[in-house]
Amino acid sequence: MSSMPETRYAKSGDNYVAYQVMGEGPFDLVFVPGFVSHLDLQMEWPLAANFFKRLASFCRLIRFDKRGTGLSDRTGPIPTIEDRMDDVRAVMDAAGSATAALFGFSEGGQMSIVFAATYPERASALILYGSMARQAWAPDNAWGRPDVRLAAQLKWVEENWGQGSAMGMYCPSIADDPEMRSFLGRLERSSASPGAVQSLQRINQAIDVRHVLPMIGTPTLVLHRTGDVVNVEHGRYLAHHIRGAKFVEFPGGDHTPWVGDSNSILGEIESFLTGQRHEVESESDRVLASILFTDIVGATNRLVELGDRRWKDLLIQHHSLVRDQLARHRGREIDNAGDGFLAAFDGPARAVRCGRAIVDSVRQLGIHVRVGVHTGECEVIGEKLGGIAVHIGARIGALAAADEVLVSRMVSDLVAGSGLQFEERGTHGLKGVPGSWQLLAAV
Repeated sequence: MSSMPETRYAKSGDNYVAYQVMGEGPFDLVFVPGFVSHLDLQMEWPLAANFFKRLASFCRLIRFDKRGTGLSDRTGPIPTIEDRMDDVRAVMDAAGSATAALFGFSEGGQMSIVFAATYPERASALILYGSMARQAWAPDNAWGRPDVRLAAQLKWVEENWGQGSAMGMYCPSIADDPEMRSFLGRLERSSASPGAVQSLQRINQAIDVRHVLPMIGTPTLVLHRTGDVVNVEHGRYLAHHIRGAKFVEFPGGDHTPWVGDSNSILGEIESFLTGQRHEVESESDRVLASILFTDIVGATNRLVELGDRRWKDLLIQHHSLVRDQLARHRGREIDNAGDGFLAAFDGPARAVRCGRAIVDSVRQLGIHVRVGVHTGECEVIGEKLGGIAVHIGARIGALAAADEVLVSRMVSDLVAGSGLQFEERGTHGLKGVPGSWQLLAAV
């Protein structure tokens, strides 16, 4: 069709991510889709095409298919939140976008939340529609999806994916239209295979970004329909825990934003984006970061055993090995005090893997280290980082055993789907830090 936007590809690591750009507005808006999408077929769906064209009438709209779905690469493991953030950055870079508003739809909202906290300088605004912080049920997330319901949905995908039957859940107002059901069946089949959908649902069930919400300094708009299959309490929770967030609740039961009364949704988005740039200040001096601390176990005893000169030579070798691993895992050295390192990462899985690699690499020198990792909001002070998150990371590191990478519960929650495994290490008080902290060891 003549109005189909040109599909281009951004290189993200070893993967190619398909994206399209629409409109020539004064600012950029990145639409982060739900668990599956297909750029071309969505533009063949008149309701979706009109929705995106309306967005593109007041901004430059950037759309993409997540790796593993749609027109993007289908190779490799199911992506983690870190992978997805890398893909968004790659798409923005390829599209020449230094800063953009993020529009996170459904599961796309979770990654958008972490992105906005981690890269506030690149996120001018945050819009969350039909989204959630944690999808799974928990005692303090009673509106979440129980595991037994996930199992039923996985079985449903096995038996029904690709037939258009999902429209009964996601766009019930048009579920009786047989022609639309046929089209949506083709959209499902083209977006992802049943196995990929099941893998995505399992990973999404494990993601929990609730701890990140108070760290959002980006102007935020939360939109939700009262009868959405994603319980409206998810939207209310997001708005309550993101400071300054505006919450708008709409009637209706369609999860898909371009089905039903989409004009009301578009009106709220346009009003928010075209007016907020002059009214709300972004807190770009605070970022979400994963903090890693290392410390040599028994350093004083080794100094006495080796003497000053031999100990200095050993430290030089130790520092070289640690810096090699930081470079390999995209860590940034923040400080080096004696025999320990403080480093920052833009993703917790990289920090944990780097910690394990450091433990293994320095062991060849006869050195044993303890490592602590925590993800939290940090103050940017020139080239340094400060704030309570840094103190928490240091306290966690001090509790680690020799050759152990000890992490906070927030870290383990954010690396769902990464393949990393953890063992419980109990609940601890951290000196000078309020509350109790659940700690785990990376194994």
